[in-house]
Amino acid sequence: MTVKSTSQSYGSVAIAIHWLSAILIVILLASGFRMANMSDAIAKAGVLTVHAPAGVLLLVLTLARIAWWLFADSKPEPLGNSPRWQEQAARAVHLLFYVVILGMVASGLGMFILSGAGPVLFGGAEGTLPDFWNFLPRYPHAIGARILLVLLVAHIGAALYHHFALKDGVLRRMWFTGRGHRPT
Repeated sequence: MTVKSTSQSYGSVAIAIHWLSAILIVILLASGFRMANMSDAIAKAGVLTVHAPAGVLLLVLTLARIAWWLFADSKPEPLGNSPRWQEQAARAVHLLFYVVILGMVASGLGMFILSGAGPVLFGGAEGTLPDFWNFLPRYPHAIGARILLVLLVAHIGAALYHHFALKDGVLRRMWFTGRGHRPT
């Protein structure tokens, strides 16, 4: 496996960023939806001490991925056996992932800054967590979480469709095996 992508498969850097980001997105969605339904402030603070750093790490990975594509690597060629609308939909979903992730991080940081929750959670300051619904960034954060969940389901669904129905090797392109897609 190469560090950089080839015309047929993704390189190890892109693959590592993809799967680490995927794990973080699942953790962030699970912890975020869990916190939204919690009434115990201490338990919510405990979940938030995982959620917030995971969001920052996802920001770092997302910026690294964008920089990697812009300055160091190029994506493999499309499989070529999909209808044009599917390739355009795939590009749109990937672009929306970036936009929504960046928006989620911005709204999350906005809530931390406006609410003063950062020092309470990480700085040792005394106090209790505020009600985040009292801060405007909470609304786009909640909407973004739902959009991110829909994008994730669509992305996974499309990957599984390609893998099991079309058997075109699209998942092998984004795994550490180093094999490209199987021509059809």
